[in-house]
Amino acid sequence: QVQLVESGGGLVQAGGSLRLSCAASGSIFTINAMGWYRQAPGKQRELVATISRGGNTNYADSVKGRFTISRDNAKSTVYLQMNSLKPEDTAVYYCNALLSITVAWGQGTQVTVSS
Repeated sequence: QVQLVESGGGLVQAGGSLRLSCAASGSIFTINAMGWYRQAPGKQRELVATISRGGNTNYADSVKGRFTISRDNAKSTVYLQMNSLKPEDTAVYYCNALLSITVAWGQGTQVTVSS
């Protein structure tokens, strides 16, 4: 099993920045890709960004050029640097790990962007 713990959420004004962290523990050798998803009130959970074990990244169009996902394999941690935040980025952000045969999720961290 893999446990994921997110941190770094909070309240920020539009145009500001936040960095989210997700620390993995447990059977981390089974982790392949990791990523961030978000869910705004009344909306479905959506992909924000993913990063493979080798460092290949993928972003939602809505965050390209503003968000950067990175991974420290030695620390079993994935980061999401969020710049130029907009009110529409307000959501609960979830860390995700794609394992050998299943998927692990963190508990989520709230990001609120005020206008």
